[in-house]
Amino acid sequence: MLDRAPLQAAQREAFRADVLEGLSKTAKTLPSRWLYDDRGSELFEEITQLPEYYPTRTETTILRSEAEAIAAFCGPRATLIEYGAGAGVKTEIVLSALDNPASYVPVDIAGDFLALSTERLEQRFPWLEIRPVVADFTDDFDLPADLPRLNRRVGFFPGSTIGNLSQAQAVAFLAQVGAHVGETGRAVVGVDLVKPLDRLVPAYDDAAGVTAAFNLNLLVRINRELDGTFDTARFAHEARWNADEQAIEMHLRSLAPQVVAVAGREVAFAEGETIHTESSRKYGVDSFVALAAEAGWREGDVWRDADGLFAVVGLKRAA
Repeated sequence: MLDRAPLQAAQREAFRADVLEGLSKTAKTLPSRWLYDDRGSELFEEITQLPEYYPTRTETTILRSEAEAIAAFCGPRATLIEYGAGAGVKTEIVLSALDNPASYVPVDIAGDFLALSTERLEQRFPWLEIRPVVADFTDDFDLPADLPRLNRRVGFFPGSTIGNLSQAQAVAFLAQVGAHVGETGRAVVGVDLVKPLDRLVPAYDDAAGVTAAFNLNLLVRINRELDGTFDTARFAHEARWNADEQAIEMHLRSLAPQVVAVAGREVAFAEGETIHTESSRKYGVDSFVALAAEAGWREGDVWRDADGLFAVVGLKRAA
């Protein structure tokens, strides 16, 4: 069994460094990747079931209705590499449609959650080689060295998570996917499209408060892992539209002046001051393809829903 202790220690140190750096800024911020501890991953799966949260439902509909076309795009005996694998529900649709896939490599930062998802998929596809990798897909990491080399590799990145990355981060990530899949590889990426705000904002500020709990869980994680003293009752979840960035932003707003300890340091908050925890950028298909081109990709196929809410984009390596 893989010894995860060194990886966990490295991740905790990276978490500490990111939190201290982000909270020391004039405009406080924390990288969205740290929202996804095991509890955060569970809460996000709850979010995907909410009536306000259209992306998961819509993308799942596209994957089901276009499964045959997507499988043809991927090709036979493919190795599917999924970044930010989560619960793997959408993965089941794709794996079921693929023509005799060679192997499946789920990559996720939440190791315990990944282990549970892997176990479920092993039961669902007992004949398939599954090689989970615990890693932060926004950092450089290596795939298992003994993966099949003669089969086409396909990067799978559903869920519009590409929108959580800045343009520079997205280009770097897509370049890493290109390095993983090689010159003959392909990618299938979920892209949330620009749409009216009355549809966008509720998806990130649901009536049941699950997204608020997801966002506030980051403070709970800081308390647990970094000896923090955040009182979550003194912070509120906030979703806002940034027109310049074409992005929904999630913030945690301080409800009063307060001082919080984190990893032995004190952090002061003014009333109304926020911590920016996530951006979810929205694209047009053309703007996304242009972004992907900077990382050495070109458009292959595009599959959309009837209402134009979401797109699944197939990418090929640029000639």
